[in-house]
Amino acid sequence: MKRIKILTVWLLSLTLFLPSCGTLANMNNTTKGTAAGVGGGAILGAGIGHMAGNTALGSILGAAVGGTAGALIGKKMDKQKAEIQQTVPEAQVETVNNGEALKITFDSGILFATNSSTVSEASKSALRNFAASLNQNPDTNIKIIGHTDNTGSVDYNQILSEKRAKSVFTYLLMQDVLASRMSYEGKGVHEPIADNSTASGRSLNRRVEILILANDRMIQNAQQGTLR
Repeated sequence: MKRIKILTVWLLSLTLFLPSCGTLANMNNTTKGTAAGVGGGAILGAGIGHMAGNTALGSILGAAVGGTAGALIGKKMDKQKAEIQQTVPEAQVETVNNGEALKITFDSGILFATNSSTVSEASKSALRNFAASLNQNPDTNIKIIGHTDNTGSVDYNQILSEKRAKSVFTYLLMQDVLASRMSYEGKGVHEPIADNSTASGRSLNRRVEILILANDRMIQNAQQGTLR
C-alpha cells in the first residue's frame, strides 16, 4: 500500500510539472530544456527512456540538466542539429533527453557492406562531414553504439556490432575527433527498435547510433550563463 501511494505521488508530480508528450514534440530544444527544469531533472532522467522510446537509451543519457542551463544547452544542440541535417543528409538526426542531447542514426547498409565491419568508401564523405561538425562543437561527448538484427547467432552479431562501432570510432579519430571525447560499444541483437520478423524491421535494426552529449565544460558554462 505504501509503495502504491508513493507511485501515485510520483505520477501526479509528472502530470503537474511536465508538458504533455505532444507538447514536447512541438518544442525546440531550448524550450524543452526549460521544461525539464520545471519538472525536475531527476524525474525526467527516470522516465526519459520511455519518452525516447528506448529504455536502454535513457539509462545512457541520464537526467536532463533542466532550467535555464538546460535551455542554453538545448539552444546549442538545436544549432548543431541543423548543421548536421544540412551537411549529413544520409543520417537521421533526433533530439533526445528533452533537447539536451542528439541521437544520430546511420543505417548500417550506408556505412558497411553486408557482414562487413569496414567503413565503405561511399560513406566516408558523410562521416567526414559529421566529424567536421563534431570538431566545430568540441564541448560534447560522443557515444557510438552498434546494433544488428537477429539474423545469425547472437555471438556473431555481438562481435559484428562491436567491430562496426569501433570502425566508426576509428574513422572519426582519423578525422581529428579526440579519442578522449568518444566511446564505443556493441549491443548486437539486444536492443531492436523494430520487428525482426520482417525485412523492413530487420533493416531498421541494423544501425549505428551516435549520441552527442553535453560534457562537463558545456554544462558548467550553461549553469554560469556563459554558453553561446
